Amino acid sequence: MNLKLFGEFFVTLLVIVDPPGMVPVFLALTGAMPAKARNRAGTQAVLLALGVIIGFAVAGQTLLDYLHVQLPALQAAGGLLLVLVALQLLTGKTDEPEEAAGTSNVALVPLGTPLLAGPGAIVATMLFVQRAKSMDEYLILGAAILAVMATVWLVLRFSGLIVRLLRPAGIEVLTRIAGLLLAAIAVQLIADAIFAFVQLYAPRF
Repeated sequence: MNLKLFGEFFVTLLVIVDPPGMVPVFLALTGAMPAKARNRAGTQAVLLALGVIIGFAVAGQTLLDYLHVQLPALQAAGGLLLVLVALQLLTGKTDEPEEAAGTSNVALVPLGTPLLAGPGAIVATMLFVQRAKSMDEYLILGAAILAVMATVWLVLRFSGLIVRLLRPAGIEVLTRIAGLLLAAIAVQLIADAIFAFVQLYAPRF
């Protein structure tokens, strides 16, 4: 087993996904849910992120080429999506009339994507897949993806302990802070996408 490749990809993807940094946002979006619903949302988010990352690892470049979409466009789209979620958190308008639908939406968007399976994770995965030269190395990358997602799941699974400590007032404060952080992440994603577009098309003029 190529432990060097496994370690490089595991550390790279884990840093990009940033499980500890996910906890405030996860609690802000799910803190008012019962423990069982919060755990289910975390599991759904991780499974969706796993599916998206593996999907892009297998056919990401082919799909983007077919749609004539550049990676910076994917990055900008993720940034715009996070702006909408950040505004909901900052204004406190996160409660949906239909609790089940809200739970499902939170698990899939923004938790599953673009927070867990965001542009950074997708691009890193595609780059490492391009480096792989044998089936063994593809399997190693797959094992690293599974290990990272398992780590994220464990972090989200035990975040309920923090909910019990913070209580509703603390969750309310955390929600506003998470909204501010998400807004900053969104602006950074959009700025990076604009910079990438400038680098991509500037030589043509």
